Amino acid sequence: MMHTALSHYQTRVNAALERIFDDLPVTDPRLLDAMRYGTLLGGKRVRPFLVYATGTMLGAKEDDLDSLAAAVECIHAYSLIHDDLPAMDDDHLRRGQPTVHIAFDEATAILAGDALQGLAYELLAEAPLPAALEGNRIAMLRSLARASGYQGMCGGQAIDLASTGKRIELDALQQLHRLKTGALIRSAVEMGSYGVADLATEHRDALLRYAEAIGLAFQVQDDILDITADTEQLGKPQGSDQAADKSTFPALLGLDGARDAAQSLYQDALTALAELPYNTEHLQAFARYIVERGQ
Repeated sequence: MMHTALSHYQTRVNAALERIFDDLPVTDPRLLDAMRYGTLLGGKRVRPFLVYATGTMLGAKEDDLDSLAAAVECIHAYSLIHDDLPAMDDDHLRRGQPTVHIAFDEATAILAGDALQGLAYELLAEAPLPAALEGNRIAMLRSLARASGYQGMCGGQAIDLASTGKRIELDALQQLHRLKTGALIRSAVEMGSYGVADLATEHRDALLRYAEAIGLAFQVQDDILDITADTEQLGKPQGSDQAADKSTFPALLGLDGARDAAQSLYQDALTALAELPYNTEHLQAFARYIVERGQ
């Protein structure tokens, strides 16, 4: 069921992104090609899935969620392009393909990331929303801006760079990943929750607790897979975290301890969902998928 739903929403957001790129006027063909390449070349579309799964669970129509899901994926693509740059993580492989700065060049990769970030906010500003949702537009923009900036991915990446080659404590590692990885996952769920007009505050709070648990579980499992999976499975060099001397959950907790942490976060996610009077089947299955990847 999980893979069917993931595949459905992957196909849907890919079609939306293709339409968006096709409709853009061509100012610089090479830059547009790099934006397409960095966004459309592979990827499971985890964050768009969360937008769709959350929104439809609450009663939103898929058509009203397309722009929201595409905007979240544009931010994710921008973050990957910039994370891979020589000044950042200096990775040459992403999703089994050369990274954008390798396939094109460094300046084009920087501009592609910048342009995708701008495009995300343009999509939200111009999204055709039902009149009842118009009051949520600013909240959507705020959520995505916060998740992608200083209080989200950029802040997390800065901590990550400053922590490379050092051993940081568990609390600091969790904070790093709540920002770098978790913030956009949280925003994806929050964006889906804004796909309906009047969601009860306590229900949005429960959804955000779920999102925070799976966001951290996602990174714990990524750290585990960096050790246990091979390069073909990962789509990037196996052991790259160790090679870069990064602090990871297995390094701090041991492999079994990291697996226990992932399971604990999984249970936290289910506990949050249990508070909701909706059919949470897809979100439960997604939490399970997060901690079982690569097994």
